[in-house]
Amino acid sequence: MIQVSLPYNFTPRDYQIDALKALDNGLKRGVLLWHRRAGKDKVCINYTARETQKRVGVYYYFLPTYQQAKKIIWDGIDANGFKFLDHFPKEIINSVNNTEMKIRLKNGSLFQLIGSDNIDSIVGTNPVGCVFSEYAIQDPQGWDYIRPILRENKGWVLFPYTPRGKNHGYDMFYMAKNNPDWYCSRLTIEDTGVMSHKDIDEERRAGMDEELIQQEFYCSFKSPLQGSYYSKQMDEADDDTRIKEVPYDPDLPVDTWWDLGIGDSTVIIFVQEHYNEIRIIDYYETSGEGLPYYVKFLREKPYVYRHHIAPHDISVKELGTGKSRIETARQLGINFEVARKLSIEDGINAVRSMLKQCWIDKTKCQRLIEALRHYHKEYDSLNKVWKQKPHHDWSSHPCDALRTGAVGRKRAKIPMKKDRYEIKKGTKRAWMAM
Repeated sequence: MIQVSLPYNFTPRDYQIDALKALDNGLKRGVLLWHRRAGKDKVCINYTARETQKRVGVYYYFLPTYQQAKKIIWDGIDANGFKFLDHFPKEIINSVNNTEMKIRLKNGSLFQLIGSDNIDSIVGTNPVGCVFSEYAIQDPQGWDYIRPILRENKGWVLFPYTPRGKNHGYDMFYMAKNNPDWYCSRLTIEDTGVMSHKDIDEERRAGMDEELIQQEFYCSFKSPLQGSYYSKQMDEADDDTRIKEVPYDPDLPVDTWWDLGIGDSTVIIFVQEHYNEIRIIDYYETSGEGLPYYVKFLREKPYVYRHHIAPHDISVKELGTGKSRIETARQLGINFEVARKLSIEDGINAVRSMLKQCWIDKTKCQRLIEALRHYHKEYDSLNKVWKQKPHHDWSSHPCDALRTGAVGRKRAKIPMKKDRYEIKKGTKRAWMAM
């Protein structure tokens, strides 16, 4: 019988050993905030390969998208020409599925790469070990889905990444740093010696942005996500303590701002306005539901509604019914007002201007806050330039709903008929736009 040792063809660097020891000593949660080229994925791949042989089960390796998972890990090769997946020696492999990026092992374990933008593909499974690589640019809902599973089956999880501003990666790092049940490590080039100051100076002379240098090599959270649309406005909101608990005021009406998906997510943002304050008090997102579901959902809320603002494409007629969704909604009792059609760039500028007036509930609207920090331009990797259009990912739907509100709210301020809306302090009299 041929025997192989795991880890296979891997010797950890000195600075990587502490993390591996902590995991061997019983910790099941770990954040590896390590600089670029510090070997984060090498460590995590080898740890995972070993664990597949210690406990039979399902092991997932998440990256932000399917394409990144394939490029970085499935097809990835290190500086010495060694393939990442060859750390799973052929002696332990039963079969390989290139389409699903899945390796079945002879002992019954399964290893698979997953794009966290397609978390629904693993609904109903029971992983016992997970890695969320580049977590700071992943959809954080992936971890929200996985965490109760790992809690129940006593599984483990690792988060290797570099910072991308003060987003969910920032929150994750400081939570782990102050939690004795988590391993937490922050390593810059000063700690590892992998790159010298001369190397960094050469990057500067070659035109690398200083903020990007601080982020990639010194693990700084001060630099926003490259190409971010709203990071400056969100930092200002943080500095002004406008991201906090923002309670519902029963003396004020509620407006809803929508992004209506068909086969995609639908987002509803709940807003109250008081003088120059725009109070974003609540947020809801789901997918796979029709308009009757959302009408019922709104009626179950304790809010008194005024305007329901939808994007311009709600007026487009559907081929199946010959009706527009705005007509369908009206039959169900919800009267949408339609935001005018502007270019995406003009809509983004409207949001930037509006955010100066916004107060956002940090608990109920956490998903929206994370999306606003993440929403960014699409990057042309071939020509190495930022395109003048948004990158479409999990943050698009929340930000599209906010853009609907920013564009539509001024139109919605057109004087209303007296019998359509009235709310008086100390009474419950109100028109509900439903």
